[in-house]
Amino acid sequence: MKQCLVVDDSSVIRKVARRILEDLQFEITEAEDGQQALDECRKTMPDAILLDWNMPVMDGLEFLTSLRAEEGGESPIVVFCTTENDVAHIARAIRAGANEYIMKPFDREIVEAKFQEVGLI
Repeated sequence: MKQCLVVDDSSVIRKVARRILEDLQFEITEAEDGQQALDECRKTMPDAILLDWNMPVMDGLEFLTSLRAEEGGESPIVVFCTTENDVAHIARAIRAGANEYIMKPFDREIVEAKFQEVGLI
């Protein structure tokens, strides 16, 4: 079973994402901010990361930059999931190492389609 780390400061978003991803046969770990996510990745590097942009402590972009610098940090497929929808934000995320981008609000169809596009399912 593939492992996905869901990183979002909203417990509601984490719960929704967990339900969708567990239905898609992923084992889920959660983090409330980028620092917690980095700590989780240092313990066990996940196969995939569903990542929010705007969070306290360490935002998604800082986390992604730090992750990609870690040993093994190039391997997880990172899908940004955020309300930030302008082209500049998307371009920054892709340059920092994101593999794909999902807009909030999202549903199962959107998550499943994006995870298929990047080869996770």
